[in-house]
Amino acid sequence: MNLGSVLILTCTLLVDTSWVTKADQPPKPPCRPGFSESFYTVFVSRDLLRGQSILKVKFDNCQHSKAVDFESSDPNFSVRPDGSVYAEQEVANLSEPVQFMVTARRGHDPHIWETTVKLALAGHPPSVPVSQIGVEDMIARAWDSNPRVIKFPRKHQRSSSANGLRRQKRDWVIPPINVPENSRGPFPQMLVRIRSDQDLEKGIRYSITGAGADQPPIDVYNIDPVHGKMFVTRPLDREERASYHLRAHAVDMNGNKVESPIDLYIYVIDMNDNRPEFQNQVYNGSVAEGSKPGTLVMQVTANDSDDDTTANGMVRYRILSQTPHMPIPNMFTINSETGDIFTVAAGLDREKVSQYTIIVQATDMEGNLNFGLSNTATALISVTDINDNPPELTARTFSGEVPENRVNVVVANLTVIDRDQPHSPNWAAQYRIASGDPQGHFLIRTNPVNNDGMVTVVKPVDYEQNRAFMLTVIVSNKAPLASGIQSSLQSSAGVTISVQDVNEPPVFPSNPKSIRFEEGVPAGTTLTVFAAQDPDLFIHQTVRYSKLSDPASWLRINRTNGQITTMAVLDRESMYVRNNIYEATFLAADNGKSGSPPASGTGTLQIHLIDVNDNAPVLFPKEAQVCERASPRSRVNITASDADADPHVGPFVFELPSYPPSVRRNWTASRISGDYAQLRLRIPYLDAGVYDVPIIVSDSGNPPLSNRSMIKVKVCPCDDNGDCTTTGAVAAAGLGTGAIIAILICIIILLTMVLVFVMWMKRREKERQAKPLLIDPEDDVRDNILKYDEEGGGEEDQDYDLSQLQQPEALDHIICKPTGVRRVDERPVIAESQYPVRPSLPHPGDIGDFINDGLRAADNDPTAPPYDSLLVFDYEGSGSTAGSVSSLNSSSSGDQDYDYLNDWGPRFKKLADLYGGGDDD
Repeated sequence: MNLGSVLILTCTLLVDTSWVTKADQPPKPPCRPGFSESFYTVFVSRDLLRGQSILKVKFDNCQHSKAVDFESSDPNFSVRPDGSVYAEQEVANLSEPVQFMVTARRGHDPHIWETTVKLALAGHPPSVPVSQIGVEDMIARAWDSNPRVIKFPRKHQRSSSANGLRRQKRDWVIPPINVPENSRGPFPQMLVRIRSDQDLEKGIRYSITGAGADQPPIDVYNIDPVHGKMFVTRPLDREERASYHLRAHAVDMNGNKVESPIDLYIYVIDMNDNRPEFQNQVYNGSVAEGSKPGTLVMQVTANDSDDDTTANGMVRYRILSQTPHMPIPNMFTINSETGDIFTVAAGLDREKVSQYTIIVQATDMEGNLNFGLSNTATALISVTDINDNPPELTARTFSGEVPENRVNVVVANLTVIDRDQPHSPNWAAQYRIASGDPQGHFLIRTNPVNNDGMVTVVKPVDYEQNRAFMLTVIVSNKAPLASGIQSSLQSSAGVTISVQDVNEPPVFPSNPKSIRFEEGVPAGTTLTVFAAQDPDLFIHQTVRYSKLSDPASWLRINRTNGQITTMAVLDRESMYVRNNIYEATFLAADNGKSGSPPASGTGTLQIHLIDVNDNAPVLFPKEAQVCERASPRSRVNITASDADADPHVGPFVFELPSYPPSVRRNWTASRISGDYAQLRLRIPYLDAGVYDVPIIVSDSGNPPLSNRSMIKVKVCPCDDNGDCTTTGAVAAAGLGTGAIIAILICIIILLTMVLVFVMWMKRREKERQAKPLLIDPEDDVRDNILKYDEEGGGEEDQDYDLSQLQQPEALDHIICKPTGVRRVDERPVIAESQYPVRPSLPHPGDIGDFINDGLRAADNDPTAPPYDSLLVFDYEGSGSTAGSVSSLNSSSSGDQDYDYLNDWGPRFKKLADLYGGGDDD
């Protein structure tokens, strides 16, 4: 048993805390539901009247909306809803102290809170002060407070005035059994003794049931069945299980129940065996710089597994150290009960200290460092930035220079210092030009990397108008300054921008320049003077002109004065004219004096061409087709187009010429609308053919222009629908009857040839399909012995029958052979096997079956070559009287003539030289 833990627990129960004043009490901790005390002791008289209130237990509900139900473990006492404990009936002659348990439950909440109430007899000597009690005596008193012997309750009968029933009265109230956790034994350790008053009369056997006995966790408690001594078998851990509820039973030797079961409540007394544990080893918090004292920074939390209703689980916090010690060592404090960290002093400055490291200690036993267990954690407090430092320019004046007519160039760089958090809105600078640039030539952009201000030209400046600019620049942050912070005098500066003179190109005053002229003006006509001006007023330069773009090559420009004249006739209908406007581009260049290179400028001349009637109308369509007989369908709609513009176009006038006379005799033209007319036959019938009909078309210009156009009209016979027939169309095209018949005969002959070719291809395919799978045996040369001239063998094999190696020329001798005897190189003379015939149009799924059937038939056919049999050749012998062929010597007598080798051609020339040389060698 942990003696020190027992001592602290006992002291907690005995010390009177009435002297603690309200001013000395720490801030109220977070609400935790439960009884205010875990043990109540009340001194009462020996006689208690029914309904008499004894004490009031205090329960902190935390949720006032839910009612709390109280219940007493002793039926002689009950608890009212307000926590008042009263006697349920008269309890006379209270000879011994009574101890029972009060439980609390909120509605349907499964959690149950418990406390113990002990009623002591008034007049007993008071408790001895803790200082006068030794540790051993204190432990003994703690154990002696529990009854050592527990008897089964007896039931007595006494008369009832009403109906003669007997009232039951319990002789003994079973108090809870308190067992300290982490006891060192020895085990098993006796707790109490259970006995029955009938153990003197008969043999009694005792047993216990419930969680901890015969239910998990099993065998924590056991009992001597004969003597009723109840033991705990091992150390208990309150953090695993805080209480046990057992039932004690008494039976006789036959197993018959002797006593009613009694309830035993065992409570595990908490010991301080768990250190406070922080939820995190490192906590991160932040506080703005310049915060006032008392500002909440963060909260740290530590949990203790011990009973939080006792000092063992009551955690207190304190700060051990602070790093760095600037501006003072104690910039922060902590609420000892809640763990909230606050600032206690002013002077937080991120620019000096950006982060503090705080070591926090949590100690149980209400922070008692002598007896409590402790643990530590680290709190990192970052000082966040506020805009308490205005940006300051590094100089009072800045300067730069820019060439005239240049844009998007940086002409000056403004440097600034800001001690706030870099790359934050409190640090980021923004610049504004307060004065000196009324026309907006300059803009100051902020460099996001170094916060500098880049003075940029956004609108061209002209040296001839302004040779220098004096700007006043003000710098500020994107975020407003913190309350109470004033702008610095160094937040503004002057910027001087000098403009450099450069050689500017000549400028055309009107660009583009538009003029109007009628088309058709002759070459050499002066149109206008397209002159440019040199903006360099302080430098006298000569301007020369040239042509850059003239798509139709119609114009010429004078090199010195810019006069524009025509080189060709201007035509509005030209492909180079868009929307009646012709454009040409010209170049003006100076001579670049004073060491500057020449500069040039371009100008565009737009000539708006006014239309004149210079284009005759054109007839459409060029070809038409009508029926040979006059009818409503024997008409052709004609129109005209004119390249000119209104009013030199329609309405058009269509008329037939008077010559030749046949035109007006056969045809007539009538006007339908301003742009359309209709050509039709004047006579009832006109022979089929092609006719060229002239038509004169005139526009509405002043004066009008006319055009004689030819339209080719095909006259043909028509069917009932008014459409030309095929024969009629051919006839109209100029083909005679003979030509038509010849064409038809050629078509018939061509179709006949195609039909004959198709029939021949089908017949050939049918023959190919009807051909047997294997070739004719006489044409088969696979694995057969072929006849060659015999050269003979050695002397020992002259009697060899060479006829056995030859292909037989007749089969009569084979037919006459006995059955079973035949030559191995001959084809058997038997009926040939029948092979499957492939259909002309086989189904793709039958191809595999056809191949397998053919293979199976070939394997079983003995007549199919090659004839798989063993071929036997005779042995030629081991010796020969002829000797070696190498013993033969070539004759060199010269009696053989090799001159004939010269007649064999160039391939044998070398051989002829070797053998036909004769005496030359």
